[in-house]
Amino acid sequence: QLQASGGGLVQAGGSLRLSCAASGSISSINLMGWYRQAPGKQRDLVAGITSSGVTNYADSVKGRFTISRDNAKNTVYLQMNSLKPEDTSVYYCNYIPPRYNYWGQGTLVTVSS
Repeated sequence: QLQASGGGLVQAGGSLRLSCAASGSISSINLMGWYRQAPGKQRDLVAGITSSGVTNYADSVKGRFTISRDNAKNTVYLQMNSLKPEDTSVYYCNYIPPRYNYWGQGTLVTVSS
């Protein structure tokens, strides 16, 4: 199971750090990522990270978001800076490609203008 946390309400320009705790070891999992889904929109991948720490980002968050992972703690993080109202979404962590049973409830991020 994957449990996302750390969401909340923040003003535009603010920062949040999301955490994704896995119930088992992630050290052997190559690709993990953060996804988001805004109301009425599809769920999109915004950031991914390999087991060796290579990262990739959607253009919409590049330069503002940073994904990282701590294999010893079985946790993946998403540091979000310079948040914009359009970043408002439910954020989920999952494998890449995603596994259906691992979506969890996600964590809501609301950015006010």
